[in-house]
Amino acid sequence: MFYYSFIKMAIQDISPRKKKGNIKLFTLLMTMLVFNACSNPKLTNQVHDPDFIPEIEYPEYPPDTGPKVFIDEAHNNFHTMGGRYKPFADLLRKDGFRVFPFKDKFTQANLKAVDILVIANPVHKSNVGNWSLPTPSAFTDSEIEIVNNWVKEGGKLWLIADHMPIPGAAKKLALSFGFKLENGFAYGPGGNSRIKFSREKATLNNHIISNGTKEYEFVKSVYTYTGHAFQIPPEAQSILQFASGSYSLNPQTAHKFDKDTPRLDVSNWSQGAVRNYAKGRVAVFGEAGGFTAQVSGKQRIKWGMNSVEGSANSRFVLNVMHWLSGDLL
Repeated sequence: MFYYSFIKMAIQDISPRKKKGNIKLFTLLMTMLVFNACSNPKLTNQVHDPDFIPEIEYPEYPPDTGPKVFIDEAHNNFHTMGGRYKPFADLLRKDGFRVFPFKDKFTQANLKAVDILVIANPVHKSNVGNWSLPTPSAFTDSEIEIVNNWVKEGGKLWLIADHMPIPGAAKKLALSFGFKLENGFAYGPGGNSRIKFSREKATLNNHIISNGTKEYEFVKSVYTYTGHAFQIPPEAQSILQFASGSYSLNPQTAHKFDKDTPRLDVSNWSQGAVRNYAKGRVAVFGEAGGFTAQVSGKQRIKWGMNSVEGSANSRFVLNVMHWLSGDLL
């Protein structure tokens, strides 16, 4: 997710008394300023919300008795357990999961201790602070083979990749499971970067993850914030599906768009899908910010699980985790 869209949204929300021309000009200028800041990920000022306290009325497991979840931190991840994904980890702990950082390269031996592996926003070392093409794989071919075999034997993987350059870094790993990631920025109809997947729009599909098995597990909508779009294999089920008129912009450098930036129609593509894979399970999602709680800028704009619109996202996260663990069959 990139920060400028929230600044733009805030400006539009607080400027109704201005003349239309002034609103458009002011919004454009502010958008351009933040665009420039966002070309360097260190300047986005995205941090986890320290005031976010997840609330779970019915935890799935007694404290510290659930499956062991490891969150990858060994591949230059933009989201880590101690950083932007701390709220994600806190939510899982509240539900009874045991959560740990994964700080090593993937090997057959060190994956034996893992019940569920979460990989959020990996990047190749060449793209750290340099969000431009090319975007090599964050994983070696050996690691990809090891993870793929681990899932075949019963491992559970949740791969989360945000907008470019992350899909490029995760592309080979995802493709080993049949998912084809588009290395761009995804927008809903009309260029909306704050995307609501809902039942009334038929973009939040029926699945045991969205429906749950208990009344309180039923999810009506999920919000994401840009991310990317991808295509799924026949064996997978799409849960978050882009509406007609959605598109992907695929720039050479993240956040830098012009009239020549390639644009691709991604209507009916996915931003969240799952599949069984031999004895294991795989979940692939194309946006990371919606599954944590962050604040941005001096105004501390909330987005993700701590926002008003994303209040159901935390339930959705738990449903995905319960599907991976086998508690939602």
